Amino acid sequence: MSEVEVRELRYFQAVAQELNFSRAAAGLGIAQPALSRAIRQLERRLGVPLFLRDTRRVELTAAGQALVTESGRVFDALSAAVHRTRRSGAVTPTVVVTAKAGVATDLLRRIVAANAAQSTEERVEVLVSGYGEQSPMLRDGRVDLALIGSPAEHAGFDVAPLLCEPRVAALPAGHELAGRVALECADLIGQPMPRWPGADLAERAYWAGRDHDLPDGPEVRDSSQLLEIIALGQAVGLVPSTLARLNPRSDIVYRPVRDASPYRTVIAWPAGSRSPWIARFVRVALELVGEQAP
Repeated sequence: MSEVEVRELRYFQAVAQELNFSRAAAGLGIAQPALSRAIRQLERRLGVPLFLRDTRRVELTAAGQALVTESGRVFDALSAAVHRTRRSGAVTPTVVVTAKAGVATDLLRRIVAANAAQSTEERVEVLVSGYGEQSPMLRDGRVDLALIGSPAEHAGFDVAPLLCEPRVAALPAGHELAGRVALECADLIGQPMPRWPGADLAERAYWAGRDHDLPDGPEVRDSSQLLEIIALGQAVGLVPSTLARLNPRSDIVYRPVRDASPYRTVIAWPAGSRSPWIARFVRVALELVGEQAP
């Protein structure tokens, strides 16, 4: 099999996304016949058809579906190599870290400050990310380290646990469950639950505290919006106990939920990294949470 070119993979990804050669060619800024020839060349190199196409539609074959996944990893690795090479080769090396806005960014600020007290060799840049964005940013090299909270997959990363805390129910003041001393997940069945953008069924089940009966509630994008939705009586939520402690409000009542799975926060970095700056940052983070643990 002859070598596959990155350009061919980019062309393939464009067609796989559009499932239309004309639109893909326009997006790439090339002529459609040239794109069609490139895809046929790629199929010859691989020895398998990637698309089923006729005059009415274009569909991915099983091999094409596999290449969508695998070529995505190729582009992530290529992007990571470019980003991290540039950062490490700068006059002052830069380490980029990210966390979701809220409790995680508060913890990250303290870690960055503790790291700065120990080292001035590198510059640390903090990016605030949204729900579910930490793993993709780490995978494609936009960041070198990430604080990732539950629920999340850590495949392809090295991770170290930072925090494990219980979750509590956040209820509108005056809610029928607000008068209870403690709750169980079953008590929340039938209640509207906030939806996080892009969350799959397993993630929705985690945030609802159950694996069935997931009524849709308003979509939220950060913890501030989540609390406002709850205060307005549009939903109830399961939130980390730290979030509840940092956000006392007269219009929201927090109650323990005995059987809710905990909320875990880990620090993650590229698997097998040999960066001394990443190693020091991780060590400082673990020392900090160890000192502050009850």
